[in-house]
Amino acid sequence: MRSKTVCLMMFLAIVTASPLWAASLVDLNSADVSTLEKLGGIGPVKAKAIIEHRTRHGPFKSVDDLRKVQGIGDETFESLKIQVTTHPNGK
Repeated sequence: MRSKTVCLMMFLAIVTASPLWAASLVDLNSADVSTLEKLGGIGPVKAKAIIEHRTRHGPFKSVDDLRKVQGIGDETFESLKIQVTTHPNGK
């Protein structure tokens, strides 16, 4: 019985936190340099590379497209993928 209670409490914590977590995601299609620099693993060079890629190739269709940005390796991508989102028109 105790494990069911613990599982239920964990589920409720995740469900109630999800809107707050989703609201804090950075949109790759609308973020400026300063917003991108607030992400872990992103400094001015990578932030500018993300914006340059977006300018040249159009909006990111998915978070996985971030792998196409020069300077974003596997380790950086893994840390970023939970911090960002994409919207086709940057909205």
